[in-house]
Amino acid sequence: MKALSDCTILVTPSSFGRHDPRLHSVLAESVGEVIRNERGRPLTSDELRDLLPGCDGYIAGQDHIDAHALQQADRLRVIARYGVGVDRVDLAAAQARGIIVTNTPGANADAVAELSIGLMLALARQIPQASQRTRGGEWPRLSGVSLAGSVVGLLGLGAIGQSVARRLQAFDCILQAHDPFITSDQAQQLGVQLVELEALVANADFFSLHLPATPDTVGLVDADLLARMKPGAFLINTARGELIDEAALYQALQSGHLRGAALDAFREEPPAADNPLFSLPQVLVTPHMGAHTAGAVNAMGWGALNDCLAVLRGDPPKHRVV
Repeated sequence: MKALSDCTILVTPSSFGRHDPRLHSVLAESVGEVIRNERGRPLTSDELRDLLPGCDGYIAGQDHIDAHALQQADRLRVIARYGVGVDRVDLAAAQARGIIVTNTPGANADAVAELSIGLMLALARQIPQASQRTRGGEWPRLSGVSLAGSVVGLLGLGAIGQSVARRLQAFDCILQAHDPFITSDQAQQLGVQLVELEALVANADFFSLHLPATPDTVGLVDADLLARMKPGAFLINTARGELIDEAALYQALQSGHLRGAALDAFREEPPAADNPLFSLPQVLVTPHMGAHTAGAVNAMGWGALNDCLAVLRGDPPKHRVV
């Protein structure tokens, strides 16, 4: 086995080490060479394919890690995902090449939960619109919606969904969730009532998505589901853009069936400037920044770094996916 000091590591997340320079120094002192992503954005399959030859380890952001890119991974032993999602990693192709894939579950749960609740409040009280109009010289009387007494529906009750639920207990809202992997006892400890998906869709005043993108969940929020949502409800997505049929969401918002939506993730990232959803004032958009707090970025950085180095040393990683 090659000595760790002779290994080459590819690092693509632009925020890696931004708030803790020790991540850079520990990595540089541990391995022979570090290759960085100079583009400041996730890499395409072709771009990644050009960088992977000769790399032993890979600390990966939201790059497109498909079989095409991995064909050139002649020495790669580990892909350490900087975050929890592995939907952009071809796990079967990695496994076929003997590449271990890890992630950092829970590292960004609190940060994403905080943004989810912030977006709920911004929608409920029309905060962006109020700020913009007041700055423009108006003094509008905008009517908002209170979270107290409202039904907040959480689709997915994993680490992030649970973090949202714990925080929302203080808002005196009615918490419901659908997640087949959570027991009623677990939900009860969070003050959450588990319901079937149909009931959640029909009941929620605020419908918040906390699912990974998988073959079963991609496109789940389609025209049919949106039509079954409560009239005047709000949709919040801080998970994955692939969950939503954006054209169907546009129609549901333009027709007035939904009152508003807040989106931190899109099918195409970055989204095109002429994305039809951008034309609707009742849509709030943010640049997939849910995990981007100093604490979350540091936790993801150390988790990915430690597992990457562990595999290259021949030790078992803490959070192995495949």
